[in-house]
Amino acid sequence: MRFHKAGVAAAVALSLAACSPGSGSTDKTDAPSTVSTDVAKAGNVTLKLTDFWGAAEGEWIKSVITGFQTKYPNVKIARTTEDWGQLNSTLNLQLQDDSGPDIATANNGWQSLGTLAKGNLVLNLDAYAKAYGWDKKVPTTITRQNTFTTDFKTMGSGSWFSTPMARTSLIGLYYNADKLKKLGINPPTSLDELEADAAKAKAAGEVPFEYGSLDGSTTVLLGLQALLADKKKLNDYIYGDSTVKATDVAMTDAITLTKKWADEGFFPPKFNGIDYQTAVANFVGGKGVFRWEYTGSLGLNAQQQGHFGYIQLPQKSSSGTVGVGAAPGAMVISAKSKHPDVAAAFLDYLMSPEAGQMAADKGLVPAMSPDVKVPASSLSLTGESAGAATLDKNDGYVPYFDWSSPTMLDTLGQNLQLVYAGKMTPDKFTAAVDKDRDTFLAGQG
Repeated sequence: MRFHKAGVAAAVALSLAACSPGSGSTDKTDAPSTVSTDVAKAGNVTLKLTDFWGAAEGEWIKSVITGFQTKYPNVKIARTTEDWGQLNSTLNLQLQDDSGPDIATANNGWQSLGTLAKGNLVLNLDAYAKAYGWDKKVPTTITRQNTFTTDFKTMGSGSWFSTPMARTSLIGLYYNADKLKKLGINPPTSLDELEADAAKAKAAGEVPFEYGSLDGSTTVLLGLQALLADKKKLNDYIYGDSTVKATDVAMTDAITLTKKWADEGFFPPKFNGIDYQTAVANFVGGKGVFRWEYTGSLGLNAQQQGHFGYIQLPQKSSSGTVGVGAAPGAMVISAKSKHPDVAAAFLDYLMSPEAGQMAADKGLVPAMSPDVKVPASSLSLTGESAGAATLDKNDGYVPYFDWSSPTMLDTLGQNLQLVYAGKMTPDKFTAAVDKDRDTFLAGQG
């Protein structure tokens, strides 16, 4: 879940609570027994798609729809777009309606996808995963983001209930290229170099990291954790392995380093009173040398993209590159769809190199598309695409940490403020994280 979407999380959870196991008339947790990948033989088909994409993302999905309809002239895709919060708060009701969408964008994790699957509202996609070879084309760390066991006690293993796409959203490090040049600094290639560069920037009177914590922004913390934690253990923790604790996934180390940077003045003065949107505007407006951020969230125009770069830093242990990342939406097929075979073909097309190139053409970060062409004039997109390609190649994704429980995002944000204020130690912070996750797991049975 992206930070700026967190405000609707509680409402989404409440609305999805209406879904319950057995809410459909039949058990849909079993995958279809027979499937077809021959779209041309399906006859004339109209599929209804509901998504939450606007701006460049909206233009991307229009291009994808056009490409799919050109490939299969017998298929028409009728698209409806809704506000992100509105769609996620009503998707369960739409999928219960016989006239609802065939395909929709859900949110990963327990609050949305897990509850929809548990309510038998979306199709088990195992048969299509086998037919299209998704297990071979999708990195396993991304596959886990779309799976649940069919008893719905565990996320991150079992059956496919959604698919990703040839796009991704990452947490990484942006830099102001003009400021680096002025300071005589090259883009850092390691965490140690980054800290040295931050110290040099501060000595020169610059703000090393543009940041605001008023809204509980956790991008610095989670970005650092990905550089410090073991990839497998971090995935296992988030997906509910109770034998793995927060100390095992570098949470104490990450919060300690985050607090150290705050104490050393690496953040702006009075950063605890700066909200997220102001921090973004400050950075794009020229304040700060670096910023930890979700890809695409700076809203850079074509001219600005040549002045801001992006780096996916390698792990401090030199064990590869790991980054927080997920597809910007989980694609689901309604259990009520009358044309699931054609819908599955569209989901497969969304993961294709063609869809990845269309993403890059719209200034979005492509994934699973190693041969994608990115305009050299876009410094930020070049870096973002290189970061995604590295994570694809290294199977280096870890999911958003707040997926570990429905209340984790609040726990992280609220306690982070206490740490900054000196009212909570890093050890206590880590203990609070474990308590939140373990309490949720206990409720899962």
